[in-house]
Amino acid sequence: MADRAGGVAAPDRPLVSVAAPVPPRGPAGGWRSPRGRERLLQLGFLVPAVAYLLLFFGYPVVQNAVMGFQEYTTRTFYTGEAPWVGFDNYAAVISSNLFGTALLNTALFTAGSIAGQFVIGLAIAVFFQRRFPLSGTLRSLLLLPWLIPLIVSGAVWRWILDQDNGALNQFLGVLGVADRPGWLTSTSLALVAVIAVNIWIGIPFNTTILYGGLQDVPRELYEAAALDGATGWRAFRHVTWPLLRPVVNVVLVLGVVYTIKVLDIILGLTDGGPANATQTIATQAYHLSFQEFRFGEGAAMGNVLIVISLVFALLYLRANRRALAGEGR
Repeated sequence: MADRAGGVAAPDRPLVSVAAPVPPRGPAGGWRSPRGRERLLQLGFLVPAVAYLLLFFGYPVVQNAVMGFQEYTTRTFYTGEAPWVGFDNYAAVISSNLFGTALLNTALFTAGSIAGQFVIGLAIAVFFQRRFPLSGTLRSLLLLPWLIPLIVSGAVWRWILDQDNGALNQFLGVLGVADRPGWLTSTSLALVAVIAVNIWIGIPFNTTILYGGLQDVPRELYEAAALDGATGWRAFRHVTWPLLRPVVNVVLVLGVVYTIKVLDIILGLTDGGPANATQTIATQAYHLSFQEFRFGEGAAMGNVLIVISLVFALLYLRANRRALAGEGR
């Protein structure tokens, strides 16, 4: 084709549109894809656990918190009426003459139990680090106090500590001790006896967890410490304890949370007596709710116990975090 100047024009070039590359099509998206089916399977395993926690833990906690602000009595079961009383239940339980005694007994019971369980449990765990015949069998037998139901343990120890026919006083009589202490009937000995029984029950838990933590300490560190002259107590202080501290934190926090709400052993041994010498916040909440049927005040006392546990756990974890941060510097 000739152009307007009379020359020969270049042949026409076809116009080719360059499209963006199309990504390869993968499997169908959504729940039908392999990844979607995997997510659906994960949710299938998660939903029953979440439902269980909400039903058996979440609902009771929320209901208990609400009851603490209501006048909830036996009449409520028939009429369905539970008038809102605000903080009257909390004022009633905190201003009662028994609250100070229950709070002090709770502190003594928790501190004594945790100290005894931890010290004895750690000593046994360190002892079982050594290999000797029947060590595995003895470790298995050590779990028996933890496996026996608490109500059974309480009944057995009540017989052992009985003032007249108890095995402990009979044994003391054989040794020539004429005076038979009232382990569960004396106001000065009852709390000590209950703490001792709770220590016996909690030793296996502490020993098991601490023994597992000791197994994670590398043997090479002990060998290196021995070359520097650190053996025995010095090796424990500079090698074992720093590496065992995270496990210790878990044991102490869980121990406090479990111990501060102990109810079975105290009810089985003394029922809070004699003369409220072993009355704790947990037992007082039980008595208010299921003996005096003042469910609102009992719920308020239980909520006080929950708040104390949470405050202690938060303060302890915060202090431990600061200590670890100081060591990191």
